[in-house]
Amino acid sequence: MMRIMFTCELKPDAVDEDLALLKEVYAELEVKRPAGMRYDTFQADDGVTLVSLVELEGGPEAMHGLPAFQRYRSTLEQRCVRPPSMTVLNELGTYSAP
Repeated sequence: MMRIMFTCELKPDAVDEDLALLKEVYAELEVKRPAGMRYDTFQADDGVTLVSLVELEGGPEAMHGLPAFQRYRSTLEQRCVRPPSMTVLNELGTYSAP
């Protein structure tokens, strides 16, 4: 299982466009329901910072095969203050209440 964290700081005037494109990504995920994938996106209190946590059983190819994700990603750097960062996460422990 590969876990990746993406973080980006959006330009204030690009937030609405970004959220609309992200909504299309989630709509496509709901339709295609790729196996072995979890994709969560969070908006920080500042309104411009987004963090996405992605879990993939294979590799990132599953995301690249989604047209809505391709549209989202193709202009992401233009909507950001600086290029988004990607970090591969290695699990050290997990706790979940029953």
